[in-house]
Amino acid sequence: MTSAVRTLVVRNGTVIDGTGEGPRHDWALVLRDGRIDWIGPADQAPHVGEPHEEVDAAGGTILPGFVDTHVHMTMSGDGMNPADLIDQPPHYGYFTAIPRLRATLDAGVTSVRDLAGLDQAVVRAVEEGIVAGPRVTTAYRALGPTGGHGDFRTCCGFDYGTVLGPDGAVSINTDGPAEALRATREVMRKGAGVIKVMASGGVWSPQDTPWHDGLNVEEMSAIVREAASHDIPVAAHAQSARSIRNALTAGVTSVEHGYEIDELGIELMLENGAYLVPTLSTATTPPDPAKSADYAVAKKLRLQEHLGENITAAVRAGVRVALGTDSGICPHGRNLRELALLVEHGMSPMGALLAGTRDAADLLGLSEEIGTLEPGKRADVVVCSGDPLADISLPGDPDNVTVVIKDGAVHKDTTGTRPGTAN
Repeated sequence: MTSAVRTLVVRNGTVIDGTGEGPRHDWALVLRDGRIDWIGPADQAPHVGEPHEEVDAAGGTILPGFVDTHVHMTMSGDGMNPADLIDQPPHYGYFTAIPRLRATLDAGVTSVRDLAGLDQAVVRAVEEGIVAGPRVTTAYRALGPTGGHGDFRTCCGFDYGTVLGPDGAVSINTDGPAEALRATREVMRKGAGVIKVMASGGVWSPQDTPWHDGLNVEEMSAIVREAASHDIPVAAHAQSARSIRNALTAGVTSVEHGYEIDELGIELMLENGAYLVPTLSTATTPPDPAKSADYAVAKKLRLQEHLGENITAAVRAGVRVALGTDSGICPHGRNLRELALLVEHGMSPMGALLAGTRDAADLLGLSEEIGTLEPGKRADVVVCSGDPLADISLPGDPDNVTVVIKDGAVHKDTTGTRPGTAN
């Protein structure tokens, strides 16, 4: 369901506002014209005279809408074998993304960062309500070296990236600083709100491995400088220890995956204030040989040998962490399972919640608009049954996400939104 009522009152719940403050019992929110108008103790709620709707949190926990900073909506999340993509027509991924966008929103995620796959057309369709889904920041295409991660041409020449990305590709092959500069300008021209660079090889690309370097420091530095001139952050796919160090030396805003981060990498992250997006939902999922290419299975199994201890070391050292799942490589619509995985790797339950709200919003450059429940911010509100501080796994089951409000519109309410009376 979607409610177009301009005023909503959310009551009967415990508020965790995303600022780092502890839970506030029996608090309420007044939402007007898509913004948070008031938040505080329910018995101090202001008079609401105009027609409005009441949302009953039913004793659950009221939270900011969550942010997933690493998704791929045009990818299925059910393995990625090139043989299965040969007959998929170009642009088909746009249509398969529609139910995935809705499932992601229903799971409590009201904003996402799509790191190659979606473009301005989808961003606009969501903004205008043509397609139901979370708010989208897109990288458009990733920038990576010829033969590296993002270059999905197999040895026989079939490029399965053509069916996964906009305009017939999921990346732009980029070699040398001059090409890096031009490619950065091109993705910004196409509406990128973040630039994604491939600092290392990867699991799913057929011609490299996570232990190969991707773009070099000089190439990434050119990208970072140009992106910074437009106030656009740079996210680096970086899995090996050396590639993480290269990306941080170039000045990237975030390291995606970071599975083999070492002590020097941790020191650089702390010095730079960069974010780690560990995508544990993908990292800890066993590869399925029946649905994945043999080379991908072998690479992923090797990566999984030490990633748990490496990510835990980074978390315990105080590296800034933002929630990201790599949904599209792992299943869509289960994004908040990442919260429990973050806790398993050293975060407190409150820290995990902040990684998925306040800190993820900061990484997207949207902290003035989303990420916390404060007056003036966008009315992105989620209700979870139970107490996620006592059981952080609760939000990971979409059935426990009882209410999802985005920009003041109710997209999901299993408790039953009802007309309000003037109070």
